Amino acid sequence: MNGQPLTGQAPDTTAAPLRLGTRRSALAMAQSGMVARDVTRLTGRPVELVEITTYGDTSREALAQIGGTGVFVSALRDALLEGRIDFAVHSLKDLPTAAPEGLLLAAVPEREDSRDALVAREGLTLGELVEKLAGAGRPARIGTGSPRRMAQLNAWARERGDRLETVAIRGNVDTRIGFVASGELDAVVLATAGLNRLGRSAEITEHLDPELMLPAPGQGALAIECTAADTGLAAALAALDHAPTRVAVAAERALLAALEAGCSAPVAALAGWDHRSELRLEGVVGTVDGADLLKMSAHGPIVLDETAEQQAVALGRALAARLLDAGAAALMGERAR
Repeated sequence: MNGQPLTGQAPDTTAAPLRLGTRRSALAMAQSGMVARDVTRLTGRPVELVEITTYGDTSREALAQIGGTGVFVSALRDALLEGRIDFAVHSLKDLPTAAPEGLLLAAVPEREDSRDALVAREGLTLGELVEKLAGAGRPARIGTGSPRRMAQLNAWARERGDRLETVAIRGNVDTRIGFVASGELDAVVLATAGLNRLGRSAEITEHLDPELMLPAPGQGALAIECTAADTGLAAALAALDHAPTRVAVAAERALLAALEAGCSAPVAALAGWDHRSELRLEGVVGTVDGADLLKMSAHGPIVLDETAEQQAVALGRALAARLLDAGAAALMGERAR
């Protein structure tokens, strides 16, 4: 983090534990556990996980219907502002793009694999699955809760002249993979990073190339938040920050914010470094049925200094403006506000 190995301190068993707020899901607990161990190594202080239930965890509605972005975050942020926890760990793609008053994004650790992954019956790839089921006279049924994934899967199938049915699903990783194991679905699409962090990468039958499936803005990255007033903790957590990741996701999130899009809009973005001197940002906006998919990219040199995030935000906004000029708003439908 910051590209440097963590310098460790011996745990101080007499110090009061830092309280780390986390969602209750297995993935959230795994991610928070990773950060907790790093924070203990950095500070010498024990870290206690505080499980918090969010609205997104209890609602059975589709994420696109309940707002998506923010539904897994607001309860954790409330706990921070009320002093019930000292810091929180989020999947960065769940964070609303608006900065919350009184809170600080203290660290964005180095990103995991940002790609989406297919978990399919019989270990098949997407192409193999579609071809096999076409021979059986029916479309492949692929589950996902993401309009972004649906749009790109459907566009891929249309381009090839294949039949494919996307099925809206909710649930944790076990539930989603269970739809395939039971035969209810032929495949599901999940984030590679989540499967890796849960030790379940062996169940992936194909990593979906970003040319086919561009990820959600911030996918694969974590966000560590604390209150702006807790300057000592913020300074300690900053050692976990990975500047190239923070800058890349800043560009992706700036594009999302400028489009005024949320989880209900099929928007994808991915920024990557060319030798850490030039940032390339790709963006996709489309219709869920895949009939229209607008793809654009932008790139520019960025120096990793104190202005790097501002430069990345400018790149994201510029690409969003081009997408809007090309008709992105109509493809997204009513823009989320």
